[in-house]
Amino acid sequence: MPNPHRTVSAEVDFVSETEHLAVFSIAAARTGAARPGERLRLRVDGEDVPLDETEDLHGTRLHLARVPGGTRCTVSYRLELHGPAGATAPADAVDVVRYTRPSRFCPFDEMAGTAAALFPGARADDYGTLQRVRDWVHENLDYVAGSSTATDNAVHTFLTRRGVCRDYAHLLITLLRALGVPARLVSVYAPGLSPMDFHAVVEAWHEGTWYVLDATGLAARSQFVRIATGADAAETAFMTTLGGAITLGRMRVSADSSETAEEDPAAQVVLPL
Repeated sequence: MPNPHRTVSAEVDFVSETEHLAVFSIAAARTGAARPGERLRLRVDGEDVPLDETEDLHGTRLHLARVPGGTRCTVSYRLELHGPAGATAPADAVDVVRYTRPSRFCPFDEMAGTAAALFPGARADDYGTLQRVRDWVHENLDYVAGSSTATDNAVHTFLTRRGVCRDYAHLLITLLRALGVPARLVSVYAPGLSPMDFHAVVEAWHEGTWYVLDATGLAARSQFVRIATGADAAETAFMTTLGGAITLGRMRVSADSSETAEEDPAAQVVLPL
């Protein structure tokens, strides 16, 4: 099957209330290949402001700028992706340790007993465990926009049984880590997603490979475009404000593909860089 042509874009408006360092994570992850159709732009009070790029783990690209207070700002991104998205994510033994530890939004140590009771006989070395946990989260949560806050963790999601994509991802990660499976969060552009937004999914480790899981089932994993990868949403946020305050305005995200694809939740899918 030929690779689809995908076009992804994002535009975020915000007011900088006080001077701060803005960190944006909306550009697709590094692949090592040239991307002539890529465009990233920050405008402050109608003027272009340069962005400094630095690279985080797993090809995650961060763009930084010092933004003055009392200004109106827009950051925008667009990429036309033709052919393969890039190489598969490398298997790093250190990541097995890094992504089996508790993290801010995924305190698996608080849910270890719950995970053991929910999934008796589960084995970390069995891909069936990944599928069982993914299916449980899918079947037991309700997708409700606006039902959670930016500070809610996986325990809150488990108790309320509702949330949005990041809540699904955090609970899935937490239960997998509690069962000994390394798992991490990936932000992606997701053609076919509705409602359209930045999308949060999970990569879980099995026999030296990171497989992408999406407990929401809202879009075909085979067409995702990786943005950022980390322990949880604290490491993959599309925007981080350091040392100041902003008021977030309108946000527009789009992801289109030349080909349609159906999601098969039982398929083993690897997400390229």
